[in-house]
Parts: sequence; structure tokens; C-alpha cells
Amino acid sequence: MDFMTKLPKTSSGHDTIWVIVDRLTKSAYFFPMKETDTMERLTRLYLNEKSYADVRCKPLEFQVEDKVMLKVSPWKGVIHFGKQGKLNQRYIGTFKVLAKVKIVAYKLELPQKLSRVHSTFHVSNLKKCLSDELVVIPLDEIQIDDKLHFIEEPVEIIDREVKRLKQSRIPIFKVGWNSR
Repeated sequence: MDFMTKLPKTSSGHDTIWVIVDRLTKSAYFFPMKETDTMERLTRLYLNEKSYADVRCKPLEFQVEDKVMLKVSPWKGVIHFGKQGKLNQRYIGTFKVLAKVKIVAYKLELPQKLSRVHSTFHVSNLKKCLSDELVVIPLDEIQIDDKLHFIEEPVEIIDREVKRLKQSRIPIFKVGWNSR
């Protein structure tokens, strides 16, 4: 939670933005307010707006025997440059849902390669598997640790060129990685 204060006043008199980030769903809420608003007013504002968001938000649900993909993150020590989103999270799988543990948690059937990983996951880490999903990475193409981080390393330089900007020359390299 944070407050952005001392902003120019709007026509309705708001001069502050109240920012709330839900760490579980990674959703951000932005509430226009006045710097002089009381805590009681903020409480009402939050409850009214959050209940509206909860009604609009439908939780993901899976059935037993459904096929799902599991979200994995790149290893933190690897740095990539460019616009291709190399640090974006990827999905591996497919895995069969064995049981619904709680409202938002599911137990998956994991292969022996992931025996160190706990088999119960929150729905935010799962995605229903569709027949021709392009974001799926086969499990045998990457190495995954017990915290579901995959290690992505450069393998070869595929192509190189030099871009000219005024007086500068910028070398650009196309790199092949050990995963897609």
C-alpha cells in the first residue's frame, strides 16, 4: 500500500492516489482520494471497491483429470537484453490434476524429474492446457530447481550486425539459448 500525494487537484477535488497491490493475485488497485480523507472514509472506499472487484473476478477452477501447465520463472542470476521478454514466466507441462486441495489449490501428478517440488499449487501458477498451446516448454528441454526456476543459458551466436546511429556504431547479436 502506498499514497501518491501532492498531485494537482481534479475537478472533484481529489489530490491523492491510494495504491494497493494484492500480493497473492498481483492485482493493483488505484483509488482517487483527498489528502484530508479520514481513515473511516478510506475503509469504506476500500470495502466498496474491493467487493466490486471480487464480484467481477472469477477464480480459476479445474476438474480432477484436467490437463494443466505449470508456471516457472527464469533463474534470477541470468540477465537478458532486448524486447523478446526473455525473463517472462513460461509454462511447462502438461500435468494431470489429481485432486482439489482447497478452493484455490490443486494437487498435480508430477514426473520423477520434479520429485523435489511439492505437488500442490495455487491456481495462479496453473493454466489450462489447450491442444496447440505455443507457450508450453517440454520438460526435457530445461533444468528446473526445487523452487520452480529454470536456468536459461546462451548456447551460440546465431547472427550479428552493426547498426549505425549518427556517429555511433552499435553491435547487435542474435543469440541462441538452451531453451526456446
